[in-house]
Amino acid sequence: MVEKALAEIERGAAEIIDRERIESLIRSYYEKGERYYVKLGLDPTAPDLHLGHTVILQKLSVFQKHGAIVQLLIGDFTAMIGDPTGKSETRKVLDRESVAKNAETYKEQAFKILDPQKTELVFNSGWLDELGADGLVELTTQFNVARMLERDDFEKRYKAGQSISISEFIYPLLQGYDSVALKSDIELGGTDQKFNLLMGRHLQRAYGVGKEQSVLMMPILEGLDGVQKMSKSLGNYIGITEPAKEIYAKILSISDELMWRYYELLSDRELEEIEEMKSAVAAGRLHPKSAKETLALEITARFHDEEAAREAKAAFDSLFKAKEIPQDIPEVSLESGIWICKALVEGGIEPSTSQARRDIKQGAVRVGGEKITDEQLKLGSGEYILQVGKRKFVKAKVE
Repeated sequence: MVEKALAEIERGAAEIIDRERIESLIRSYYEKGERYYVKLGLDPTAPDLHLGHTVILQKLSVFQKHGAIVQLLIGDFTAMIGDPTGKSETRKVLDRESVAKNAETYKEQAFKILDPQKTELVFNSGWLDELGADGLVELTTQFNVARMLERDDFEKRYKAGQSISISEFIYPLLQGYDSVALKSDIELGGTDQKFNLLMGRHLQRAYGVGKEQSVLMMPILEGLDGVQKMSKSLGNYIGITEPAKEIYAKILSISDELMWRYYELLSDRELEEIEEMKSAVAAGRLHPKSAKETLALEITARFHDEEAAREAKAAFDSLFKAKEIPQDIPEVSLESGIWICKALVEGGIEPSTSQARRDIKQGAVRVGGEKITDEQLKLGSGEYILQVGKRKFVKAKVE
């Protein structure tokens, strides 16, 4: 059972630090019934979670199956600083009212995946408010500036002469101190969080906690464009609170290649079953659209229910059929921000931009099934079905 548990835990992981300790914790659970603590920190800087967030939440649910108590840490204190990871400039701080409101929605959404009975919801203001000036000064002595500047984003900004606030240096120290306060056994995060996750190990050792947390990092999920990470600001996301029809349709819009990435990181299906489907598609025994529909139904049902997922599929199929869009249409890759008329020409469904202008004025051009009238329209990142008249179609992958 231990080996099976480890296989489920390692699935899709980008990197694991101190795997031996994870194995030891799981073995102790199955042999002695001893539970252990797995931490995930979330800064509630926006009210909604998307599928990118759920990659780690689903991994936490796997740990819960195998004896873990999840410490779901809402960073209500650290959110007012803002995680500098990957940022090219200092982030704006949030007020407590906004943080509290966002934190409440995070809890509701996280429990769509996590077992509330095996989850401890904690807020780091509980100990960071009490840390005080003397405690904060002591915390800053545990790490030096030279080491802090080794972090990739800090190093780039420093060399470029861009501003780095002292509070941003303090952020990873505070996140690491959360692991001291909680005495976490394991911490999860994305690959972009490696520096902060390792800070937890360092500070647990420095403060004599008696343990050093293992670290499991999951890859960053690409958004609908298949290139950049899923993000609300980039508009390439699937929100878990979106209507069932929206979730279903968005998953159907991803590329065939990206579909397998989503299967690995988001689906509950066994890897062997996914490989069989992949082989069937490659051999022509299974249409890619059918495989994508299976994924879309699973994900939609997870955040709504099976009936809502079936209704979403029926609505999508009805719309697809009503607009007479063929299933197998050519694809073209285009650059983000491309002018619609140029996109139609490069997609091979218009002979010239002047003809494209005329067809738009006549109402013969549709983008994603919707008639357009703006001949100056520019396409952002994502996938679009471009249509001229009733018989000319192309799928545009805009990157």
